[in-house]
Amino acid sequence: MIHTDMRNPTREGVLAAADSIGRILPPTPLLPVEIDGVNCHVKAESLQPVGAFKIRGGWWRLSNLTDEEKARGVVAVSSGNHAQGVAWAARRLGIRATIVMPRNAPKVKLEATRALGADIVLYERPGEDRDEVAAKLIEESGAVLVHAFGDPWVIEGQGSAGVEIEDQLGRSPSRLLACCGGGGLAAGLALACPEAAIHVVEPVGWDMVGQALEAGEVVRVGEDPPSTICDALQPDATKPINLSVLSDRAEPGVAVTDEEVRAAQRFAFAKLNLVVEPGGAAALAAALAGKVELDEDTVILITGGNTDAASFAATLAGA
Repeated sequence: MIHTDMRNPTREGVLAAADSIGRILPPTPLLPVEIDGVNCHVKAESLQPVGAFKIRGGWWRLSNLTDEEKARGVVAVSSGNHAQGVAWAARRLGIRATIVMPRNAPKVKLEATRALGADIVLYERPGEDRDEVAAKLIEESGAVLVHAFGDPWVIEGQGSAGVEIEDQLGRSPSRLLACCGGGGLAAGLALACPEAAIHVVEPVGWDMVGQALEAGEVVRVGEDPPSTICDALQPDATKPINLSVLSDRAEPGVAVTDEEVRAAQRFAFAKLNLVVEPGGAAALAAALAGKVELDEDTVILITGGNTDAASFAATLAGA
């Protein structure tokens, strides 16, 4: 579904995206945090207007559509955060957006996407191929696909977070810990901060980017993958465009368990006053579990806060 003739994302594109996004959105906070005696930083992307960093890629992709493409509308596939990012940008730019979402997506994400004015088409997860559902919609309507991670503009837009981090830190971070689904954010950060080590953090059994980095080629998830509370981090595989950016840049992948993620959610609430969804807490989970060595120039990205009250309360209670 990604055109083979699509251009490659560039650092120049990331800088242009950061300039564009900086005109419409304030920077998210860079918060000091102490972990195991090391003072480092957290980038609170959970405080974006849609509760996740995905607003960056959504805005940069849609604002780069031609007038003819804007008239055709857009289709995106997402469990919720990319959905809201695209829907937010589409509403601001006057573009019709249709989002293919799993029927079992968190209710809070479904409702928020619908409230932003997007049309939602539901599919069964597992069971149905979401890309096939999207392809049929595109064939019928002529709409433009806005892929959640395998798109150069989306990658550049996500990378704008790295430009903000450098500005806020006053220097290049030594390492960036990124929650990782398909690798759009990690690839964008690699372009934005060429001197920083990039650590991709994924749920156990869904570490498709980490496995792809190790294998040197795209790896698909197995037939019966384990369940994970990180609904935002479950793509079946990364895309060649992401792997091409990350292959020479990323450190070996890191995988975290559900319990490590829940511990990170509790830590963020107690120490940073942040509500963080499971997928948005994966990078922090890796840091707290000692799976990545930290220093004072380490920045950990908290990528999303779209969780429902009941499950978050249960996590805080230790359930």
